[in-house]
Amino acid sequence: MPGWPQDNLQEAWGAWLQSCQRTTTASAALCDQAQRLNGAGQQAQRQWLEQHFQPHRVETLQGSAEGLLTSYYEPVFDASRHLSAGFEAPIYGLPDGLGQRKPWFTREEMVRNPQARNALKGKELVYLADPVDAMVLQIQGTGRVRVVEANGQVRLVRLAFAGTNEQPYKSIGAWLLEQGLTHDATWPGIKAWIAKNPQRLNELLWKNPRMVFFKEESLAGAASELGPKGAQGVPLTAGRSIAVDPGSIPYGTPVWLVSSGPQIQLQKLVLAQDTGSAIVGGVRADYFAGSGAAAGELAGRLKQPLRLWVLWPK
Repeated sequence: MPGWPQDNLQEAWGAWLQSCQRTTTASAALCDQAQRLNGAGQQAQRQWLEQHFQPHRVETLQGSAEGLLTSYYEPVFDASRHLSAGFEAPIYGLPDGLGQRKPWFTREEMVRNPQARNALKGKELVYLADPVDAMVLQIQGTGRVRVVEANGQVRLVRLAFAGTNEQPYKSIGAWLLEQGLTHDATWPGIKAWIAKNPQRLNELLWKNPRMVFFKEESLAGAASELGPKGAQGVPLTAGRSIAVDPGSIPYGTPVWLVSSGPQIQLQKLVLAQDTGSAIVGGVRADYFAGSGAAAGELAGRLKQPLRLWVLWPK
């Protein structure tokens, strides 16, 4: 496997032990040994992996070993608990009666339909300053927000994925490109187009009918150092967690990831700990870049070739 001798395996060990809390794969039987090796030298960890695991190259059903790597991250935004000038984009918790109608109301109907508005009344968790940032938060599925509480204290909280309206996701950037309205479908490019066409904001946002709802989680103490929970149910680790198609690679599987492109060169051990609606097929992964602006810059641009090997117990 390209780069195997050079990777700092100690950086991946914490992610591995997180997966051990929930894994049901064949490697679960080796978790006790992995725990004892936590903090051991890289050489000891590498020898243990070579002794107990066999790498298997991942291929598509058509026999191709090359796929696609993209990236995602946890954004950080300022927010208000109350609707006010400068903070007018609501982030909602789960609405009343969500499960009684499938799919639920579209993004446009949530503004125009009285029944949808009533179901959302009082479900506002926070308000963001920018409706495009609100959509970024919904697409990423998790984020951190800085809020000023009633006592004047600034507090950092996590907004974690709670559910969706089960409408299909449609890219507003792709729509702008299809209409010939922009040549830059990055988030900065989308914001620049809105700045020039503020009267078309809702028209653009409503092109994506999907809405994500959130729940609030505390970031007090040690929780502030952990990433958001992925689909496996364990906290993600920046640079060491990936989202996969669980029908191809089970959650908790250690994976050797190789990807070279203009944004980043990667040859490293990662853990399959999450999934996403766009992550389909064996040689397909979404790389968790971490939290904040720098992670967002990488996540927004990363789209390059990928090769994967799963490490499976011998």
